[in-house]
Formats: sequence, C-alpha cells, structure tokens
Amino acid sequence: MNQLQLADYIVFFVYFFAVTAYGFYIYNRKKTTGTSSKDFFLAEGSLTWWAIGASLIASNISAEHFIGMSGSGFALGLAISTYEWMSAATLIIVAVFIIPIYLKNKIFTMPQFLSVRYNDKVSTIMAIFWLLVYVFVNLTSIIYLGALAISSISTISFEWSIIGLLIFSMFVTLGGMKVIGYTDVIQVVVLIIGGLVTTYLALTLLSQEFGYGKDIFKGLSILRKEAPSHFHMIFDSSHPYYKELPGLSVLFGGMLVNNLAYWGCNQYIVQRALGADLKTARNGILFAAFLKLLIPIIAVLPGIVMYVLHNQGLFQQEMMNEAGLVKPDHAYPTLMNLLPAGLKGIAFAALTAAVVASLAGKANSISTIFSLDIYKKYFNKEATERKMVVVGRWAVVISMVIAGLVTPALKSLDQAYQFIQEYVGFISPGVLAIFLMGFFWKRTTATAAMAGALLTIPMSTVLKFLPVWTNGAFPDFPFLDRMSITFVSIVLVMIAITLINPKKENESHVIEVDTSMFRITTGFAFGSIIIMGILVALYTVFW
Repeated sequence: MNQLQLADYIVFFVYFFAVTAYGFYIYNRKKTTGTSSKDFFLAEGSLTWWAIGASLIASNISAEHFIGMSGSGFALGLAISTYEWMSAATLIIVAVFIIPIYLKNKIFTMPQFLSVRYNDKVSTIMAIFWLLVYVFVNLTSIIYLGALAISSISTISFEWSIIGLLIFSMFVTLGGMKVIGYTDVIQVVVLIIGGLVTTYLALTLLSQEFGYGKDIFKGLSILRKEAPSHFHMIFDSSHPYYKELPGLSVLFGGMLVNNLAYWGCNQYIVQRALGADLKTARNGILFAAFLKLLIPIIAVLPGIVMYVLHNQGLFQQEMMNEAGLVKPDHAYPTLMNLLPAGLKGIAFAALTAAVVASLAGKANSISTIFSLDIYKKYFNKEATERKMVVVGRWAVVISMVIAGLVTPALKSLDQAYQFIQEYVGFISPGVLAIFLMGFFWKRTTATAAMAGALLTIPMSTVLKFLPVWTNGAFPDFPFLDRMSITFVSIVLVMIAITLINPKKENESHVIEVDTSMFRITTGFAFGSIIIMGILVALYTVFW
C-alpha cells in the first residue's frame, strides 16, 4: 500500500528533528568566527576519523544505490556489487598514495591542484566540467531517484517530493562542512539500519514464499538456488549484460579508472579529508572502505530477491511502468511498500538520509569549486571571508534549484545507476590522466594537461557513437572499456606533447612529492590486509 501510517510519520519526524537539532548544535558549538571560508567549505581540523569515514559513505550512498543499484541487482545480479567492493580497494590506494600529496601541498580544491601544478586555464576548464557534471548528472539523478522512491511509497507526489528533498538538503548544506560531516554520522547509522531492515524483510518474505517460515538463512540459500545466474561477479562476452560489466575490466580496467577518478580526484569526495591531518584522514578513509563492504547487503540483495519473487509471479503490476515494461528501478520501492507500519518509517528515513546526505555533499562541493575557483579568481579577487561564505551559500541554492527543474526529464531512464556511471565516465578518464601525470611525472606540461582536458569528452563521445554513425563498422565497446581506451590514449597524448614541447627552465609548476609521504602505520596496514583478504574471498566464492 503506497501510504505511510501514523507510526511511519512519527519515526520519520524523530529522525528529521534529530538531524536538525544535532546540526544546529554542531553549527553553534564548533563555529569560531562563523565567517571563515575554510571553516565553511572544509571544516578545517574539526572532523574526527569516524566523522570523515561516515561522511564519505553518507555522501556516496544515495538513492542511486538504494533504488538504482537495487534495480541493477534485479537485472544483473550480484555483479553490480563490484562498484562497491572495488571501491574499498581503491580507497586504500587513495589513502596511501593520493591524500598525502594533497595534504602536504595544502590543496583545498581539485581545481586549485590543477592551478598550482599546471596553470589557471587548465584549472578553470576542469572546474567548469565538474560543475556541469555535478549539477546536470549527479544532483539531478539523486533527486530523481529519491523523489521516485518517496512518491512510490507515500501519497506525496513526485513534484512535491523533489521540493521537499531540496529544502531539507539545502538546510543541512547551508551550515557548512562541519554540519554536513557530523550529521552524516546520524545519516549513516539511519541508512544502514533502515537498509538492513529492508533486506531482512526481503529474505524472510522469500523464505515464507517457499514454505520455510521467516528464516533469513533459508532465504539466502533459496536465492542462490533460484537465481544462480545472479551470483557471478565476472561476466564473459556471451553474457547479455557484458556491455555493462565487461569481464576482467571490472577489476583492472575501466572500473579502476572510474574508481580512482571518483575517490581520488573528485572534490565531492576528497573534500571530506582535506581539512584533517594525514593520520586522521587515512583512518577515516579506511573506515569508509570497511563500510563499503556492507553496501551490497542493503542495496543489491533486495533487488535479487525481487527478481526471484517476480519470477514466481509476484508483483507483476508493481514492477511495470506505464508502457507495460518491467522497470528494474521499481524493485526497491515495491519492497519498501511491504514493510509494516513503523519499520516502513525507518526505511523511509534511511532512504531520505541517503538522499539528503548525498545532495548536501554534492552541493557543498559545487559551492566550494564555484566560490574558490571561479568567483574569487575571476569576479572578485578581493572578496572577504564573509563574502565568500555568502557566495557559497547562494551557489548551493541556485545549483539545487537548477537541478530540481531539470530532474523531471530523467523519468524515461531504465537503470539510473548505469546512466550515472556511464555519463560521469565521459570526464573521468581525462581527469585521472591529468592528475596522475601531475602527481608522478614532474615533466608533464600545462599544454599536455590542457590537451587531456579538452580531449576527454570528445574522445568518449566518439567511442560511444561511432558504431552508430558507421552502422556497426566500428566496434561497440562496453562503456568501462571505452574509459580504459580513453584514459590510455590521453596519457599517451600527454606524454607525446610533453616530450615534443618540454617545460622551459623558468616553469616551476611542481607539486612536492617524496616517498616518505607514502609510509603507513602498522594499524593502517593491518586494516588494509583484512579488507583485501575479504575481497579476495568474495571474488573467489562468487567468481
């Protein structure tokens, strides 16, 4: 029944007021002058390791996971979990090799790194790219999936769901990074508890349907038996969804490019650790890697359960769209509607927590890049700290409104999670190439970086549409493979340009890097080994 009961509203409003009250408390307790731009954008020195780790996950996990990844679980199976499990490994790489470089060189934004390492032209072009992707791909898709879920499990219309999400997330964002970081701790607790409740219901429902009562372990065994094709992590070329997850590319190719660009060169994510010392930042990132291992349990398993139940003849109408076609992204909202009063409120709060936290994080990053790398650099070089914070807050409001207006255009999507990954992937290969070359090859020139910045979108576009333009004469590569091809091509172009036209002696755009920065503590090494051991076991069992 698409309706929240009184108990659900009580649970939701307890969550809402808890987040609001805690955010207000943090804002007042931790503010100093209240006008520091670094304090507003980065929460400099204020976030603990557990707040950093929780904020990373809360900002990353959103409706695209609960709704989109669950929908992909329905269609593809457990293999979609590779985005989460390989992220855990990538986070360790980022903590060891990338975060120390940012902290050592006092980098606060990704465009700032490009400006320091290359020049302002490269920085500005990439800042504009990031702003466009954040507003028109990330914000819009998060709002769309959140509003889709809310309107599916309640009497609130799709349009009013959009408005409600925008208002709530703007309220959190306008308090600055400290409020976001600490309220994200509550958001993570709520979204994990709510997600586990929904997964528990799904497995007990499956067990009951097959006559075993409310036995979740029976539910898991039934899942493996009834949907064996949904429990393979690596697809071969004959698999119908090979184009979405092409074989070993999900381990070493495009998936690594995608994850390194997202976790290591993305303002939205990296920003959480930039205000901390190295030990705190690394511990927070390691904590996030542990949490990443849990996400498929709450985001993917429910989708596979709905696939099995749908094959048993249940929920035929609920899983269809207006055109009468099966809509995988309806899997999670359909499941949530089966929750009893009270528990449905918890799941509803969890979903809202995920959406709001992610929107707040994205909007804060948009605000940071626009204020520090566009406004101060080109519009008002003498802007005061207070003025920067005001501009940052206006950037939040304007970007949210634009995204809210564009959101309804996404209603035609089938698997929104794959849409997000593919189109963010148009920029990721170039971003990663520019950053890695800037980190680890001192000879890389600004001209080479500019070429990388300008090539990434056209090259990705050509690789995507050339098979259509040539009527199949050109290979139609999976999008993860296109990312690998684009990345390698851009690196080669950058090397060639640098060798043909090397740096002049008076060019001193160098980032400080030395091997001592990459030393890790025994505790960090131990935690990393545990995570990698778990990953090896998972991929061995579900290969």
